[in-house]
Amino acid sequence: MLIAAMALLPFLDVVAKYLGQAGVPILMIVWARMAFGVMLTLPFVLAEGGPRSLIPDRPQWHLLRAGFLIAATFLFFWSLKTMAIADALAIFFVQPLIVTALSPLVLKERVGLNRWAAVAVGFVGTLIILRPGLSAFGPGSWLALGSGISLGLYMLVTRLMKGRTTPVVTMFHTSLMGAILTTAGVIFVWQAPSLWQWVQFAMVGSIATLGHLLITRAYENAEASLLAPLAYTEIVMATVLGWWFFGDLPDGWTILGVGILIASALYISARAGTAEPA
Repeated sequence: MLIAAMALLPFLDVVAKYLGQAGVPILMIVWARMAFGVMLTLPFVLAEGGPRSLIPDRPQWHLLRAGFLIAATFLFFWSLKTMAIADALAIFFVQPLIVTALSPLVLKERVGLNRWAAVAVGFVGTLIILRPGLSAFGPGSWLALGSGISLGLYMLVTRLMKGRTTPVVTMFHTSLMGAILTTAGVIFVWQAPSLWQWVQFAMVGSIATLGHLLITRAYENAEASLLAPLAYTEIVMATVLGWWFFGDLPDGWTILGVGILIASALYISARAGTAEPA
């Protein structure tokens, strides 16, 4: 389920990039992701639990989760305004390292050498693909780093919330909290969208909602440190879409890096459920 989410979410980046190129403010794109997420999940929430399910059991957890998700989305797109996308992505992929490092402290999970090795190898594969020039760690770099850390914390909170509600209810309340938070700011940057932009907003909400439903379900069924290396597989679909939509043809180094990512993901999946050295 996490690999499926990682294959789906790069489509969100494509649509968001087109919206950004059209001059749509970043906050409006983030708001659309949250607002359409509410509308898409509401019928399923009502079908599952009726009107009572609209009241969150522990609103502080949903608020925290929504805050980390908003921060991760907003900071990443903001970083792309000041630095090359390759550099931003390379720094952003600190996220699996954050999840693995904090899992023993936050989730009390045991992280063995095999999982640490898979995360490290996956990070090397990402650097081979992106070959970033990190000599100048400027403001955009800090934004990308903040985005990766925020998404890592979002993943940890998702794991902490496992079993409290169903994934669709969790996604509804996270989107609702996010929509409330972003609405407070989007009124100051609002621009009347065209009909096609409204369609793109709906696409952003649909892709993001389905992707994060898969993430929520995945983290309910597996340890965060086990899933962390699989996040690197997102770069595979991102490479394909970058070539398809923007003409960024992969070279030999990219193919090598993708191969390393796939090997890392397959290795950690094959080790699932087996004993690991501490």
